[in-house]
Amino acid sequence: MNYRQWYEWGQAELAGKDVPEAALDARLLLEHVCHTKRHDLLAHGDRLLTPEEEKAYQNFIANRGKRIPLQHLTGVQEFMGLSFQVNEHVLIPRQDTEILVEEVMKNLHDGMSILDMCTGSGCILLSLLHYSNGCAGTGADISPKALEVAEKNAKALGIKARFVQSDLFEKIDEKFEIIVSNPPYIASEEIKTLMDEVREHEPLNALDGKEDGLYFYRKIVKESKNFLKGGGMLFFEIGCSQAEAASAMMQEAGFSEVQIVKDFAGLDRVVWGTLF
Repeated sequence: MNYRQWYEWGQAELAGKDVPEAALDARLLLEHVCHTKRHDLLAHGDRLLTPEEEKAYQNFIANRGKRIPLQHLTGVQEFMGLSFQVNEHVLIPRQDTEILVEEVMKNLHDGMSILDMCTGSGCILLSLLHYSNGCAGTGADISPKALEVAEKNAKALGIKARFVQSDLFEKIDEKFEIIVSNPPYIASEEIKTLMDEVREHEPLNALDGKEDGLYFYRKIVKESKNFLKGGGMLFFEIGCSQAEAASAMMQEAGFSEVQIVKDFAGLDRVVWGTLF
C-alpha cells in the first residue's frame, strides 16, 4: 500500500475502535513514523513506506486503538508554541492551560521570581521563562518521575530552572513574586467518568483533587501566604465549576483583586489574586 492507503487503513482501524478524532490521529501517527508533514498526504500520497515504517505504523495504530494517548505514543505535545516531552508520569499539556500561562504573562515583569506548584512536565514554568527575560523559576512536584520529565524539557529547551521534589511547600525555602499552579482538581468520584485515555494512562496523583476536588486549592491558598512577597500574586487553573469556591478561599485568606478568567469556550478556567 502507498502512503494514502496506509492513512486510510489507519483511519478505518481507529474509527472501528471508536477512537475520538480517528482521522486526525491516523494522520499524525503516520507523519510521526514517516517524518512527513500534513501536505505530504496530498502531494506525495503515492509514496511507498519502507517495511520498517509499515511495521511501526501498524504498532502505533494498534496501541492507539487500546486508547493509549497519542502523545504517549509520539512522546511529545505542543504547548505555547513549544515542544514538550511527555510520558505516563505527567499530565499531557492541554490547550486550556495556555489560558493560565497567558494570564500570568500579563502580570509578569522581567526579573520576577516564579514558583510553579505541581509542575508536572514543567510546561507552565518553562513557557513563562521562555517568554520572559531574567526571571527565576522553581518547579515543585511530589513525583520524582514527573520532575525527571520536567528537567529533560528544561534541558531540551535550553531554559535554566530549579526543580524540587516537595509535598506542596514542604521543601520550598524562599519567597516568590508569582506562584502559579494547575493542581489536581477532579473530585475522586468523578475519576471513573473520565475518558479511557485519561483515567487509565495519566497519573492519578495529578488528577485526584480528593473528595470535592478542592483539597489542593485549600492547602495551596493557606500555605502560599508564607511564600509570597508583598504584592505577590497567586494564579490557579480551575475546573469550570470551581471558580466561586476558589475565589472565595482566596478572598477569605486575604487576597485582593481576585479575578476569574474564562477560556475560549466561555467556561471559568483561571482564578488569581494579589496578596498585599
